[in-house]
Amino acid sequence: MQDFLIIGGGLAGTGAAAKLSELGSVTLLEMEDALGYHASGRSAAMFAETYGPPPVVELSRASAAHHQAQGCLSPRGFMLVGGPQNAEVFAHGLKELDLEPISGAEARDKVPILHPERVTMAGFHAEAQDLDADLLLQGFAKAARANGAVVQTRAPVTAITRTAAGWQVTAGGETYEARQLVNAAGAWADRVAVMAGAAPIGLQPKRRSMARLPAPGGHDVTSWPMIMGAGETWYAKPDAGKLLVSPAEADPVDPHDAYADDMVLAEGLARYEENVTEPVTRVESNWAGLRSFAPDGALLLGPDPAHPGFIWSAGQGGYGVQTSPAAAQLVADLVAGRQTELDAATVTALSPARLR
Repeated sequence: MQDFLIIGGGLAGTGAAAKLSELGSVTLLEMEDALGYHASGRSAAMFAETYGPPPVVELSRASAAHHQAQGCLSPRGFMLVGGPQNAEVFAHGLKELDLEPISGAEARDKVPILHPERVTMAGFHAEAQDLDADLLLQGFAKAARANGAVVQTRAPVTAITRTAAGWQVTAGGETYEARQLVNAAGAWADRVAVMAGAAPIGLQPKRRSMARLPAPGGHDVTSWPMIMGAGETWYAKPDAGKLLVSPAEADPVDPHDAYADDMVLAEGLARYEENVTEPVTRVESNWAGLRSFAPDGALLLGPDPAHPGFIWSAGQGGYGVQTSPAAAQLVADLVAGRQTELDAATVTALSPARLR
């Protein structure tokens, strides 16, 4: 009998394991061969405190110290670009993301391949940083194991039963028991809830695709910022001397091992090409991940009000990497019944109770 049984080995689950293992015994169950196989390992991760709705911003700000202490951040910068064809949408994004306006010429100084006629305005945020998602994940796993947590991969959950003492879970042909159950199953979180006898929240997995391109025109892209088209219709980000380009789609899908849709990827690359002077001549690789959203777009963190001992850590959407330290801390604080550093309004806005 463990104190905590966690389903899901992405950043949500490993973060929860790191923090909950300070409170009691923990076993983490991951259905794949390795931790972080799905969304956590497929993100073009950035840390930008102003990205997302207010509860997400508060979680991101509360996560900054952990990211810095773990050495997960490195300089990058973020730039929004637009032109006459999308001036109104660009103006909205500039305000929403709290960016400093710069001219098209200044934008081309930073990214010389931007098209002079299509990109006539830009907004820039120098403080946005690259975030090493794998380093973050491994740090959580190391901390959890140091506290005695057991991490079990290749353990897909097939049954969950409520018992007098807590929960009994069958996974990978083995039976596990725990007093409290943490649902950190990502795109599968609603399915886990139903298996446990809890009502689903209404989580919707949405696919996002990515292509890796050779450095455009042979440019050194190392110092380029992340670039986003107005309205988030595409984005591009340097990565190990290459350029990652995404259609920035959010297509609703069922939970599965995601892969890029060829047509969606082609359309996104075409939108990117409209804004640059270097054509896409070759795609070196592509992939996709699932970002899962609650109906109101905020995370689900804390106990289910109708099912004591059933704890949500799900619905991270596109914010799961940058918010994971504070999200894990909040889950542990709520379980322990102690004061959290987040304000009461933020805690309420993240509670599963808001959707019940």
